[in-house]
Amino acid sequence: LMERKTHVKINRKEVMLAKLRKTCSCTPQKLKNFVMDFFPVLRWLPKYQCKEYIWGDIMSGLVIGIILVPQAIAYSLLAGLKPIYSLYTSFFANIIYFLMGTSRHVSVGIFSLISLMVGQVVDRELLLAGFDLNDDAPPALGDGSLQNDSLSNTTAFNLTIAGINAECGKECYAIGIATALTFVAGVYQVLMGIFRLGFVSMYLSESVLDGFATGASLTILTAQVKYLIGIKIPRSQGHGMLVITWINIFRNISQANFCDVITSAICIVVLVTAKELGDRYKHKLKFPLPTELVVIVVATLVSHYGKLNEVYASSVSGAIPTGFIPPKVPQFNLMLRVAVDALPLAIVSFVFTVSLSEMFAKKYAYTIQANQEMFAVGFCNIIPSFFHSFATSAALAKTLVKTSTGCQTQVSGVISAMVVLLVLLFLAPLFYSLQKCVLACIIIVSLRGALRKFKDVPARYHVNKVDTLVWVVTMSASALVSTEIGLLVGIVFSMLCIVVRTQRPRTALLGQIQDTGFYEDDLEYENLSTVPKVKIFRFEAPLYYANRNYFLKSLYRLTNLDPNVEAARRKKYEKKEKQHLKKENHRTANGLSIRETTLQLVPKKIDFQALVVDCSSISFLDTTGVNTLKEILKDYKNLNISVLLACCNPSVIDSLKRGGYFGKDCGSMQEMLFYSIHNAVLFARDQK
Repeated sequence: LMERKTHVKINRKEVMLAKLRKTCSCTPQKLKNFVMDFFPVLRWLPKYQCKEYIWGDIMSGLVIGIILVPQAIAYSLLAGLKPIYSLYTSFFANIIYFLMGTSRHVSVGIFSLISLMVGQVVDRELLLAGFDLNDDAPPALGDGSLQNDSLSNTTAFNLTIAGINAECGKECYAIGIATALTFVAGVYQVLMGIFRLGFVSMYLSESVLDGFATGASLTILTAQVKYLIGIKIPRSQGHGMLVITWINIFRNISQANFCDVITSAICIVVLVTAKELGDRYKHKLKFPLPTELVVIVVATLVSHYGKLNEVYASSVSGAIPTGFIPPKVPQFNLMLRVAVDALPLAIVSFVFTVSLSEMFAKKYAYTIQANQEMFAVGFCNIIPSFFHSFATSAALAKTLVKTSTGCQTQVSGVISAMVVLLVLLFLAPLFYSLQKCVLACIIIVSLRGALRKFKDVPARYHVNKVDTLVWVVTMSASALVSTEIGLLVGIVFSMLCIVVRTQRPRTALLGQIQDTGFYEDDLEYENLSTVPKVKIFRFEAPLYYANRNYFLKSLYRLTNLDPNVEAARRKKYEKKEKQHLKKENHRTANGLSIRETTLQLVPKKIDFQALVVDCSSISFLDTTGVNTLKEILKDYKNLNISVLLACCNPSVIDSLKRGGYFGKDCGSMQEMLFYSIHNAVLFARDQK
């Protein structure tokens, strides 16, 4: 046996106290490092290479800003809010991430999936407060006025019950819910950063995230269909929203607005064609075509001069105010209502941001700080929530555009924020006549990437069937039930798949590769030699309470010997033999001789004298696992079969020692434990 190193025992109490003293101490240098770590811009901005970086940052910032404006206005439909709030969100998120983010390339701002999750909460709370979810309901006259119809009285009463000012209208209440939700999600993310809970993201596998994004994309697509064809149906809420919405769409298809249908068809054809051409010739284009902006400008001009709203009753965006609304503290009572909804929102926002940051950091050979990213995303939610903004995240599509247009640092984010600011201060009213069906087209076309995941299902199935099943279950639950439930179902189901795979792992009997000291699965490889008098059993999983029975059943099945059954048979044989010896005539009741009876009760012939357990795939043992190995050691010993363990890792050896597998003083350890299968086989051959 190899001699183990003696490890010095660490006094965990002293280590914790030392860390606590170090953390709580305050020196000028430590304070400086804290500030520099909390605001990474202070580290990299003084080293900014202006001549090398500035043009790439300006170009990418302008392109992203041009893309942000139409997307922000469009995604306001998903969030159930006015377009001005989406513009606020895009502006503040870029500024704050510039100060606090550690990734040079990700584009943080409004994101379709996050907007959908916010919109579902907003719609639910509006419905509970007594508001009409119809987008074309008469708007409130302002934050400080009441509607004069009977609905407003009911609404005012419900709002008083909710604990906020009774004079708040539908729009005011909607943004109040969104900001409260955003603030709580940001607080969760900051707390996760403080307590270093970033490991939570590890439970969201690629299959879960892809399935979640695809299922949510189907929900987004479904929610936009009514704008495409210009029908007025109630916004569905709760579980099964996708199915209910499609039923309502087909029931009201006869009411489709002819003008909206034609506009949608033209816009989708133009957008998809431009996207496909852009993808095909992207290596020749220095920057992506601003197709969305061109479509919005042309559609707005046509709608305005053609008077599509007045003549054809086409639904338009309406007035978008300029400037900034005075900041307002999110309502605490509303935070209590949305505290549970904020948790999945916080996790999804963080996971998408960190995964994108890590992906591009690896691609461009630099490092990010995942914990600081959590703080950055958290404050991208907390601070803007005071300025009538809602939740944000990094978005893959905009980040890809950003890198393809020469982005070098987050200075490009400031440029994008300036473009949005220009729209906020001067250009927002120009979008009054923009049709909602045009915004719906922009949203649907932006879902191409997520919807294309359906084409990857056969390839995914070929690579890994279990991951494909996780994707299908997560996607189905996200689309057919709800996004939050879908995410939870995906996480639980993927964990169950891991548990099931460890409960019923691969097991095998090994044969020897000819003229070598190596052994492999007898069922998987040809020309393997059977080792005489020795069975070699491999178990490819940790041995713990959940798979103990499967371990024993597989061992007994593959070796064709159940020691308990064989021991019982031998006892029965011995008992019968004694009974016959006592009889005077040595005859049984059936007239059989002792010799004939003995032949009937003779124990099963065993074709091996040693069992070698290959523990190379057993990563750990729990108490049940140790007891299981002790049990087979005892049972096989009763049959004069020795049990030898091979290729155990140090943690498994320690568990066996603590469990008393090798005896009190571990004196027989050298005869029971081997560092290779071949050594164990050679030892077994030498045994009598």
